[in-house]
Amino acid sequence: MHSAIRSLVLFLVILPVTALAALKSQTVEYKDGATPLKGYLVYDDAVSGKRPGVVVVHEWWGLNEYARKRADMLAKLGYVAFAVDMYGDDKVTEHAKEANAWMQQITEHVEAWQRRALLGLDVLKKQRVVDTSKLAAIGYCFGGATVLEMAYSGADLKGVVSFHGSLPPATPEQQKHIRAKILANHGSADSFEPPARVQAFEKSLDAAGADWELAIYGGARHGFTNPDAAKYGIANIRYNPEADRRSWALMQAFFKEIFAE
Repeated sequence: MHSAIRSLVLFLVILPVTALAALKSQTVEYKDGATPLKGYLVYDDAVSGKRPGVVVVHEWWGLNEYARKRADMLAKLGYVAFAVDMYGDDKVTEHAKEANAWMQQITEHVEAWQRRALLGLDVLKKQRVVDTSKLAAIGYCFGGATVLEMAYSGADLKGVVSFHGSLPPATPEQQKHIRAKILANHGSADSFEPPARVQAFEKSLDAAGADWELAIYGGARHGFTNPDAAKYGIANIRYNPEADRRSWALMQAFFKEIFAE
């Protein structure tokens, strides 16, 4: 084989491997008191210098492959992503009753809920490749409510993005502390969030003078970003590819705006 052709063939074979190898990931162990937590850190090692960091908060199922996949997707966009562990002790399930019990245990005490999420933000801040002046958080389902609570805590975040999360209204006290810009992606057919709660969420952010946006996707149910949503056997949880694609694109535009400031 001619040497030039042979070199081209080798280049084409090696290129995909090299591209994949640029994505660097690791498990990061940390603690909330006596509770051991294991988060997932990932970034593109081919990108030079520091870049924005994004916390990823999982659905009520726990820190599973879906949350890691979203972190990988963020890393491929050039961000440092840290998928936090909100349950600890390697808790992951596919059973709604168990997931609901774990979620209720975390959300019962708002300050403790916020603290555990903020511990993950602290881990992200300590990474040498992170520009700590440019931080954000995204979350799914339970994770969507969690990133809103992070914003309500006054956390040092440029913005937060909720995907089909519950929409807890900010209390009058919380309204005083909101600094992050807020983007919430919601399905119009999500029966977990009645219209009255959505309206209360909107009114609370208006009262806070917050910079917020609510995107509503017609016909979309809870879990609309997760291709495996239907496997859980819950009627209100369904994947919607259009809402998934559009909400991810909206998130990217949101990040470009807040990180340019």
